[in-house]
Amino acid sequence: MTQAINIHPAAPTDIEVLLPMIEKYWRFEAIEGFDAARIRTLLTRVLEDSNLGRAWFATVYGEPAGYLLAVYVFSLEHQGLTAEIDEFFVEPPHRGLGIGNLMLQAAEAQFRIQGCTNVALQLGRGNEAARKFYRRHGFEDRDGYDVVSKVLS
Repeated sequence: MTQAINIHPAAPTDIEVLLPMIEKYWRFEAIEGFDAARIRTLLTRVLEDSNLGRAWFATVYGEPAGYLLAVYVFSLEHQGLTAEIDEFFVEPPHRGLGIGNLMLQAAEAQFRIQGCTNVALQLGRGNEAARKFYRRHGFEDRDGYDVVSKVLS
């Protein structure tokens, strides 16, 4: 089946392909406030400036099947540039085909080229399928740490 699966680095010209998948991901994760115009603007910004991050999307027989968006952060603690997987989604009908593996491999290869010292992500507490996926790929819980955040207005 891998011949039918292609992983593409995303460019600004791919935004219209990415937007519907991003909206589905937000619904899946119960993230409120999806505004296509605002997301289009933000996505354009990151896709036009590779210092901010990178994105990839997968197709199966030419049809959009998933995407991965990562952003870069400079960290003293991790002694250099780090990557954070901000969003990672595979369309439900295409799960189990190895698409997630291929996108993660492509992303990690680019992170190494970029000089990243590590990669991290946030994961919903109840998303056990994703937790198992990440553990199979070498991700570990960071003992003693929880993510906290604050909205700046």
